Amino acid sequence: MGRSHALAYHRLDGFEIVGIVTRSPQSRAALNQELGGNYPEYADVATALAESRPDAVSISSYPDTHAAYATAALEAGCHVFLEKPIAEQVIEAEGLIQLAQAKKLKLVAGYILRYHPSWKRFIDVAQTLGKPLVMRMNMNQQSSGSAWQTHQNLMSSISPIVDCGIHYVDVMCQMTQAKPIRVSGIGARLTNDLPAGKINYGQLQVSFDDGSVGWYEAGWGPMMSETAFFIKDVVGPDGSASIVAPSASVAGQSANVHGHVETQVIRRHHSGLQQDGSFAKPDEEISTVEEPDHDGLCQLEQEYFLRAICEDLDLTEQYAEILSSMRIVAAADESFRTGKTIDL
Repeated sequence: MGRSHALAYHRLDGFEIVGIVTRSPQSRAALNQELGGNYPEYADVATALAESRPDAVSISSYPDTHAAYATAALEAGCHVFLEKPIAEQVIEAEGLIQLAQAKKLKLVAGYILRYHPSWKRFIDVAQTLGKPLVMRMNMNQQSSGSAWQTHQNLMSSISPIVDCGIHYVDVMCQMTQAKPIRVSGIGARLTNDLPAGKINYGQLQVSFDDGSVGWYEAGWGPMMSETAFFIKDVVGPDGSASIVAPSASVAGQSANVHGHVETQVIRRHHSGLQQDGSFAKPDEEISTVEEPDHDGLCQLEQEYFLRAICEDLDLTEQYAEILSSMRIVAAADESFRTGKTIDL
């Protein structure tokens, strides 16, 4: 994510990169070379803030550093773009938002699907299906090699259901426009390659006050199946809508980050029947092949970040929605660990 965001800042006229920060000298050098090799490099955030004196900071580190890095940037008077989840704990996220508001700075979260034109269309179609809605989504990843190492690093901080689940419960909340009221979660540890107490598989179920329900499933690792790993659909009384992404949902592609944001086709099914019992309308195939790729989506995020700063956009509603999605995934994790359904 850091690379993709850096490419966007490099390309956009409204930004000027004043420093690249990574823990690895090799990754810093490689990224700098890709960007032309002209940017200052730093090994730690504190030094970078002090010496480069930025107006804005983009944070794409592992989740266990998000709150600390974002706090340091806000305290230094910087606007912040922060990858999801914006913190490990809801209370930390609340603190970051309060700090940004108190300092009149912008804090934009990296909820990439919010900027995805095809997912916006998917949400719009879902809202034509009547109520209640049944929302079914997963994003399992069969990873090996460097991808498995990255997953292990992530899971040392946070579970898959929390890390990626935030995107999809945020989508569910947008589809229903209803209040989440109850969450349950399950999880499993399918490997000994993780620290004690960490899991690499989870599923959450969330209920809304309009009767809608949704589930999300995520598992990472070399043991994961690539059968039905890419499910994104929603069902209502008036039919269903499903993302059909042939190139993203075939075996061997589950760990391809570029495929995670592909839609290609949205299939709209109508439930209405004729007097003879046959369907009144055929399924519709809504093509989305012109959608941006992963780097293009990251650029859309950074264009919005620039607008938020330059036009002083009011982010109050987004902050509330960010916290709502965080509370849902946190409740799912609590449910798994306590064996109890959590009322929100």
